[in-house]
This record gives sequence, C-alpha cells and structure tokens, in this order.
Amino acid sequence: MGHSDSPHRYPQHQHPLKSSLPKRIILVRHGESQGNKDTAAYTTTPDHKIPLTPSGIHQARLVGETIHRLISDAGSLDSPWSVYFYVSPYDRTRSTLREMGRSFSRRRILGVREECRIREQDFGNFQVEERMRAVKEARERFGRFFYRFPEGESAADVYDRVSSFLESLWRDIDMNRLHHNPNHDLNLIIVTHGLTSRVFLMKWFKWTVEQFEQLNNPGNCEFRVMQLGQGGEYSLAVHHTDEEMEEWGLSPEMIADQKWRAQSRRGDWNEGCPWYLDEFFDRAADSDDSEEGEKSEPVL
Repeated sequence: MGHSDSPHRYPQHQHPLKSSLPKRIILVRHGESQGNKDTAAYTTTPDHKIPLTPSGIHQARLVGETIHRLISDAGSLDSPWSVYFYVSPYDRTRSTLREMGRSFSRRRILGVREECRIREQDFGNFQVEERMRAVKEARERFGRFFYRFPEGESAADVYDRVSSFLESLWRDIDMNRLHHNPNHDLNLIIVTHGLTSRVFLMKWFKWTVEQFEQLNNPGNCEFRVMQLGQGGEYSLAVHHTDEEMEEWGLSPEMIADQKWRAQSRRGDWNEGCPWYLDEFFDRAADSDDSEEGEKSEPVL
C-alpha cells in the first residue's frame, strides 16, 4: 500500500544491501494442541503449558519437510541458503519447532531465539469454559481487535509487542547479529500463534483495524511466506496465489496491493492503494485550482 515506512525502511544511505535482507520471512502457526482438540484443557492446564497432540507432532514434521523443500529450491543440496528461527516460549510452539527441525541440517541453521513478544494472546489465567464462551460472544459484539479479555490482552496489546519485536528484528539484521553470509539466501522462520501471525502481517503491511477484522485464522501448521520481490519489497503474492490470499480474508484491494509489492521498488508509493488516503480525504479537492473554484463568493 502507501509508501514503505515499515520497520525495515532506512534513509537511503543506511539501507542494508538487498543481498543482506532475508529472502523470506515465514510465519508458521503451531501444530494441533490439546487445547485445539478440547478446550477443557485450559481449565486445568496453563495456556503456555498446553502440549501438542500426536496429530500436531505429525503436522509439525510435515510442515518442516514442506518448508525445507520450498527454501532449498526443490532439493538443491548445494544451493547457498540458511535459516534462523524465532519461536514463542509456549510448549506447543517449542515442540512444533523441535519437530520441524528434523528437516534441517545443523550447517543450514544459523541459530534460534526464544522470543516472548511473539507469544499467544493472553486470555487470562485458568479458563472456565462457560465464562470463556460468554466472553468470546462479547468479543464478537465489541470487535476482535480492541476487546481485552478480563485479566488478559486485546489484539491491540499484541500489536504493540509485535511492533516492538519488529524493531528488534530489523536491528538484528542491520547490525548482522544473525551472522549471516550475504552471499547466502537467509530465511527467517517465526514459529508462533494464529492471532500473533495475523497481527504481524497487519503491522507489516499497515492494514487497518477493519481489514484485520476480516482475516481468518491460519490452521494448525499453516504458514505464510513473505518473500522479497524484484524491487526489494516483501509480498505474500510472490509465493501465494490470489485464491489462497482470498481464503485468508484479504480483500481484492489488499490482494492487488500484494501483487503491486511483488514488482515495486523499495520506498515506492502505491497510487492505487485506496485505504487511508481515500478513507479520510474522499471529499478533498483534486488540485488547488479546483479547490479555489469551489469557494463560495463572499457575502457583501
């Protein structure tokens, strides 16, 4: 959409070389958890201790194999690429990463960092089923983004900490704290939660609250690939199809913006992006001349 003032935008003389930027940033939701299978688990087990089910473990192994094939260009063993992982501290995300890691050799892994800021939205402490049912109904009426769970967080709170994480992420890249060889393709893999991944994309692409409300949660071990386009902008449209993005809840305008990003140069302004400008200035004059022409004659 508008011009690229996301966290990776620097003054021209400070731009990291395109080759030093990650080729891909991949957001992965954890595998099926016991809480996904039976919400009663939350009444006796703290959210951060909820484990994966056997099906979730299998899903995690499969997604590791799928992502390995994706970034190794269909199995080219000699291609120069590496991965760096960020993972939420919850048991289900840590277990997902452990199973995904079976697909990667140590020489490909630059490192892994446990990152609290990409944890699950806090729904409170132990969750009583009947109470949570009523709370979630209230959230639907109030709005998913701003509703704050009693003793917990709103999606807006998650947005704030994800924003802080993004600032740290780009400092790591800019200062080469990941010890990345610029001749190798770097792939950042972020193993996190459904809402957190949606908020991450919202922050990155500057989607509005209304657009966020229309997004669908990814399924267990589904992933979203943000890949560098030809001009150095990240886009979902490089790897994913229009149909996939539509299923995720992106509007036609949002999909068009992703396709524009896949071809645009860093820092370009998308003139066709309708939100923000048209939303607030739909009655503004097209030029100073037309503005002057619409002024009424002074009353004498």
